[in-house]
Amino acid sequence: MPPNASLTTPATASPLTKSMGTVAVFLLADIAPPHRLWGYARFILQRFVMHSVPGLVMSKVMGSGDGGGFGLKPSSSRQALFCLFTTDDHADRFLNSRIARAYQQRSQEFCTAKLRAYSCKGTWSGKSIAVTATPPVEGDGPIATLTRASIRPMSALRFWRMQPASEVSLNAASGCLLATGVGEAPFFRQATFSLWASTAAMDAYARTGAHLAAIRAAHDGAFFSESMFARFVPCSLTGSWRGRVYG
Repeated sequence: MPPNASLTTPATASPLTKSMGTVAVFLLADIAPPHRLWGYARFILQRFVMHSVPGLVMSKVMGSGDGGGFGLKPSSSRQALFCLFTTDDHADRFLNSRIARAYQQRSQEFCTAKLRAYSCKGTWSGKSIAVTATPPVEGDGPIATLTRASIRPMSALRFWRMQPASEVSLNAASGCLLATGVGEAPFFRQATFSLWASTAAMDAYARTGAHLAAIRAAHDGAFFSESMFARFVPCSLTGSWRGRVYG
């Protein structure tokens, strides 16, 4: 997909998803220079703001690395918010809330995705994401993935030595429409969110060296004290990120 191209997702998730259950929201914001102090404050204050959000099951405020988000150098502007809600209605209310608008109004780029998981292995802070979607049939449109891990301190150096190859592999992967690295804490609690044109494109990447090495590391416990691999059906996707327009 070329820069500034438009990606269309289904207006509703009814053909692919179950009608009830947990809905995820992933928010990306590139905070504009005049609002950087506000952005920095989100890492401390946002967790308290989120306590009052109706239907919220879990929320994670995350920073990002410089560039594509995968490097050790932190970005001064890019951050993310991942939330789980009990119902679709609660997720929609949040996307239209003053909290989401505050990010949008202070950002030079802003993108949100509403998602239902069709596969989830592992946990995040002891919680798994409930599967509330049926696996998409090839040709039914894009899928999204979230991979996150708590990296063992003794394995951090080995892990980060693998990152350049992993980033190049992901960004060059055929069918990858969006990819960004985020994290709850520098070095040790990292995540990758990616959007794919199809399940076939994602599966092809999953069989490549960099991603396969991460999966094997998760299974044998070499790098991670906790990890999670989740796949989603996008119910909605709007905004722009790194020069691409979605929605």
